[in-house]
Amino acid sequence: MNYFNYNGKIYKEGSPVIGADSRGLRYGDGLFETMKMRQAKLICEDEHFSRLWKGLNVLQFDIPKHFTVERMKEEIYSLAKKNDQETAARIRLNIVRGNGGLYDVKSHVPAYIIQTWPLAESNEEWNSNGLVLGIYEAAKKSCDILSNLKHNNYLPYVLAALAAKKEKWNDAIILNTNGRICDTTIANIFCIKDNLVYTPSLNEGCVAGIMRKMLIKNLLRENREFIEKELTVVDLLTADEVFLTNSIYNIRWVQRIGDISYRNMVTQEIFTGLIQTIL
Repeated sequence: MNYFNYNGKIYKEGSPVIGADSRGLRYGDGLFETMKMRQAKLICEDEHFSRLWKGLNVLQFDIPKHFTVERMKEEIYSLAKKNDQETAARIRLNIVRGNGGLYDVKSHVPAYIIQTWPLAESNEEWNSNGLVLGIYEAAKKSCDILSNLKHNNYLPYVLAALAAKKEKWNDAIILNTNGRICDTTIANIFCIKDNLVYTPSLNEGCVAGIMRKMLIKNLLRENREFIEKELTVVDLLTADEVFLTNSIYNIRWVQRIGDISYRNMVTQEIFTGLIQTIL
């Protein structure tokens, strides 16, 4: 039996805790963080909580004194221990505003749900087979003050993930409203051309990924040539290599997009350098 934490109390998996008046349910009024735990330690915890608190401010939550980073950490560790998952776990901390209509909010204090799931020891290993991606074009992501947050309005990603499953892709590439490359359903995207590393800038609407941030720091530390820019579909399809980053898998190389195949030599070097930095 797995357990979850709702506002500091532990419940059995499947227990109902959200009512029909929840603004999280009605409007997707909230945001979340997905983190990884290894050997009872949250990876990149400072960066995750910094992004979360920034999002809380953008969404105009009232943060009470008792709602602190340290308290959230303690409750995450406690839940992972109860679920016997401290060795390797995926953590999801979801924040919602609570009950009320669009104009009559009952409270701006964060309500939260913490969940944990076991992670395989192999999840950080190099994906030797490579990923197969497709480009999803039916719903595009806007570029605004919400774009870089991991907020609960996730419909373009939901629809793209459904398309990926139908088409038997490993992931789907999301475009922004300008038709340029944004990110994928669960990751930031990078490409390499003539040994230069490129990724969409945050102005292009991609999530401000924690592993994206860590990788960029590492690229600069290694003196690799790196550019954040507007990336077109043509840029991606004519690249030498393509890879994805997120907090759970670190780096995964892309073998194919449509009929285009990619190499992975430089990506493997970047992968090795990043793993040595974050572990």
